[in-house]
Amino acid sequence: MEFTTHSQLTIPNSKFKIPNSLARRSDGNLALRVAPDPLIRDVSDTARWMAVYRARETERPDAVFRDPFARALAGERGERIAQALTFGDREAWPFLARTHLFDRFVTKQVKQGADLVVNLAAGLDTRPYRMDLPASLRWVEVDLPDILDYKEEILADAKPVCALERVRLDLSNADARRGLFDRLGRSARHVLVLSEGLVIYLMPQEVGALALDLATPASFEHWVVDISSPGLVEMLKKRTGDVMNQAGAPFLFAPAEGPPFFTAYGWIPAEVRSIIKAASSLERLPFMLRIFSMFPESSGAQGSRPWSAVCLLGRTVGA
Repeated sequence: MEFTTHSQLTIPNSKFKIPNSLARRSDGNLALRVAPDPLIRDVSDTARWMAVYRARETERPDAVFRDPFARALAGERGERIAQALTFGDREAWPFLARTHLFDRFVTKQVKQGADLVVNLAAGLDTRPYRMDLPASLRWVEVDLPDILDYKEEILADAKPVCALERVRLDLSNADARRGLFDRLGRSARHVLVLSEGLVIYLMPQEVGALALDLATPASFEHWVVDISSPGLVEMLKKRTGDVMNQAGAPFLFAPAEGPPFFTAYGWIPAEVRSIIKAASSLERLPFMLRIFSMFPESSGAQGSRPWSAVCLLGRTVGA
């Protein structure tokens, strides 16, 4: 009878059934199978992916915004994700337009008196470093510990232009986030909330619960959020759904009613800006898609139409 040795274990070849965790090598010995590192390990890796597009835009002579920290924050993993997924430079336009629209809403609201910006799921956002903001403004970033620790390490030598606080918190912990919102709400008069690239990963009931919690502090006056139509989310699932599902971050939120979804939770759409129209005005939209940017705008239900927008929400009267 033949025997094969692996470590200090002697295994009879004729009777041993190899478990899935082991594989037989060419020399007959057994070796532990090592699962390949997934392209996107978790939702936080999408922040590295988005940083690549900000870096590439920054390097253009006609950049619509400049983020001098994006390349370092993206790192090798971010570049690998961007190269591997079907979204190439020609399809970076929705992310660039979204960043631009969030920038514009921040600038406008700060000029109108916002004294605190609360950035939920802040990821690798660098607005407190790269935007022209008053030194008196307070900015609070909320996200998971690992991604904020990583950002803090990369930006260790950089100085924010305004007062910056980082809060390491899992936003799915309802009690913890309510406590945070209460504390922040009592510390400011005019609060602007940002949630860029967050709600698409939440179930509708989770988005509704978050909206209700944000509507509770009286000083939380405005909320900037991006949303997608059911048609666009189905398209995204076909193109990158497997990768995102493996990372535990499937695309979930695509309200059939569009921005009016939020009215039941204490918020009303004050301004809705189409991402495709913004990309067209920035001259970032591929030629083949320009005709779609000419369609009449709608801030209601979008159905099967691939559509996305950045929305400025205001509090419902009496909320």
